[in-house]
Amino acid sequence: MISGNVPQHLLVAARTGFLTTATPEVPAYDPIAALLPMDAKSIDLVDLGASPMPTQNKGKPQIKDFIEKTLTVKPLDWDITVFISHNAVQDDKTGELDRKVRSAGENFQLHISNLAFKALNDGDATTNFGACYDGLSFFNNSHIDKGAEYSTAQDNLYDVALGTDLANFETVKVAARKFRQDQGEFVGYNHNILVVSPELERTAAQITANREDFGTDKRAMNPYAGQMRYLVSSQFDSTAWALVAGDISVKPIIIAMREEPNLQSAWFDPEMPDGGRYYFKFYARYNHFYGDWRTAILGKT
Repeated sequence: MISGNVPQHLLVAARTGFLTTATPEVPAYDPIAALLPMDAKSIDLVDLGASPMPTQNKGKPQIKDFIEKTLTVKPLDWDITVFISHNAVQDDKTGELDRKVRSAGENFQLHISNLAFKALNDGDATTNFGACYDGLSFFNNSHIDKGAEYSTAQDNLYDVALGTDLANFETVKVAARKFRQDQGEFVGYNHNILVVSPELERTAAQITANREDFGTDKRAMNPYAGQMRYLVSSQFDSTAWALVAGDISVKPIIIAMREEPNLQSAWFDPEMPDGGRYYFKFYARYNHFYGDWRTAILGKT
């Protein structure tokens, strides 16, 4: 609710400053997360799974159905409230309000991005961001889709260090190449994004850019140089690293957005110091959930 005792020029300044905020210096979440607009307070995401594969015709149709997967998503409420005093307005210090609302806009973007990377880091448990569609933690050693054409559990949770040679990295990369969809066929995703903690940035740079295998003195070629890129996130634990299939539309993290960050209400409180205060409350509704576990694999927590 916008109170009538808030001057129009302050409302315009608040809205304009908030909407024209600069992009904060944090890793873009696009490679790891997809934005999902919501049109209700709760929605059921329904994925019909992979299409059945061709089967040899032996005189009569062999019927194979899609395998349905569901996940219920609900948003959480988030807000930031800033203020400027009446005296500051009278002294023509509205630039202070501009600075505060721009900061609020930046912090909403920062918060959404940080939660996306934190969800990826915390995916080996269900404590903070819930479970995957199969009821297990997103990173798990026992993924089996109900009714799937495969029976052996699939594993996207490893515990190997990102070391000074390519061996552990290659083990995880190869494992990701062998993920199967529910019809039993290899998905063939290219897990080409290496997400690491700040402590592992140097190692990540070696793996993704050094044309030679830096773990040996035999001048062996590094086949991953130029084929991978890396992202550094402070939300990752010091030893944590993961591979993400960054070039497909399906992402490990779903950002369910019910209401974009906006100016929800403004009011004046004459009882506050400096002649009273004009308050501006910015509000949003969103939450983070896990998508298809095949899109990411955790090398180490």
